[in-house]
Amino acid sequence: MNWPDVYLFCFAVGVLWSLAALLLSGFHVGHTGSSASHGHVSHGHIGNGLSWMAEMINPSCAAIFLAWFGGIGYLLTRHSGLGLWIDLSLAVAVGLLGAWLLAIFLRFLDSRERPLNTADYDMVGVLGRVSSTIRADGVGEVIYVRDGRRKPVPARSDDGKQIGRGEEVIVTRYEKGIAYVRTWDAMTQPPAEVARRESLQKETVHVE
Repeated sequence: MNWPDVYLFCFAVGVLWSLAALLLSGFHVGHTGSSASHGHVSHGHIGNGLSWMAEMINPSCAAIFLAWFGGIGYLLTRHSGLGLWIDLSLAVAVGLLGAWLLAIFLRFLDSRERPLNTADYDMVGVLGRVSSTIRADGVGEVIYVRDGRRKPVPARSDDGKQIGRGEEVIVTRYEKGIAYVRTWDAMTQPPAEVARRESLQKETVHVE
């Protein structure tokens, strides 16, 4: 096997490997495996250099290196006439450049990721306001704010009492897409005070 065949073989392996990794989302998987390896690299210029080398040591960057190395090497041996070692050196340099560019891209993607925190999506304890009256045995609607956006959620009264529109409520449990809520007053004031206020409200309604 001569050098053009070696380069062509490397190119074919690199391209097929890259396509397989892309289809299987291997680019990200490969980067994840490498990111842990540079966590203990020392600071300074030497540390940064070793960090980038660690970034490039993963299956995805290896695939890109083979594809660029093989492609450039094959073209140089066929058309440049520069000699074996010059062709080989240039092919290695271009292959490393491709792997380095991919490592930069993967690091950029990784820096944009935000780890999922289940606590951010837990409904229990969420404070909201009733937008549609929650009747004693019915379903109303509560509006709450999350990530800077107002969001609606179907809601029931947790203690079976009607909750009027505009009342501030707290989610006490969340089941099958429905939030069970209690009023802010019921959660923060003594039971006697809550009972007194409810009695006054009933008397007012009766008088009217």
